[in-house]
Amino acid sequence: MSREIQIRRATPDDAEALARIFDTPRAIAGTLQIPHMSVEFRRKRLADADEHTYPLAAVVDNEVVGQLTLHENTRARRKHTGSLGMAVRDDWQGQGVGTALMEACIDLADNWLNLHRLELEVFVDNEPAIHLYQKFGFVIEGRLVDYGFRDGVYVDTFVMGRIRPTIDTHPEQEK
Repeated sequence: MSREIQIRRATPDDAEALARIFDTPRAIAGTLQIPHMSVEFRRKRLADADEHTYPLAAVVDNEVVGQLTLHENTRARRKHTGSLGMAVRDDWQGQGVGTALMEACIDLADNWLNLHRLELEVFVDNEPAIHLYQKFGFVIEGRLVDYGFRDGVYVDTFVMGRIRPTIDTHPEQEK
């Protein structure tokens, strides 16, 4: 029996749960985060999030098991874009948490923020994440060589992007 995954805005009160996510080996290995960041650092980051930053939490049975942060670009010629990063606690990977977070992110980007383009970086060996992003229309646009440092070695990342599909919102106006 699957449990309901709820998505809501992450708050400073979620800092301990977010620290637990990034304390799991697969979750931290799949991100550019540093292990063992303090709970206070995470709390401050959430408290200081500006109006162009959307931290989302995936919650199951009142427990935060995943997170995604969407950043709107504020540069004048890049306001149509956003970037995202996410992580799911190891024991919740493969159970729909990433899908629920991506659905909420895409809805927010497409239907509320009017973002035309979404961007992300993902380690080239993170096949589950790459597959998830491709499921949501992201395509590999390039490879950054030695982009991140993980477990004592440099690791390449893919740059992936998604252009919002165009939808004819007024088909009745066809001539």
